[in-house]
Amino acid sequence: MSTRNLPEQIGDLPRIGRPAASALLEINVTTMEQVSQMSDAELLALHGFGPKALRILREAQRTDDGRP
Repeated sequence: MSTRNLPEQIGDLPRIGRPAASALLEINVTTMEQVSQMSDAELLALHGFGPKALRILREAQRTDDGRP
């Protein structure tokens, strides 16, 4: 899937970049709830999903949970 026509942000996910967003769309993940049920290893195993996208998502989760 080309990332050229993808938005940088999908669903309620923070902006993680087009390659990472594309990787999540490939497996039909579009919400923070879905991401929260995935392990770091599962996310990092996705082609195009790297440590920076993981950090952004996990920080967003902590903020949503009310943790600093």
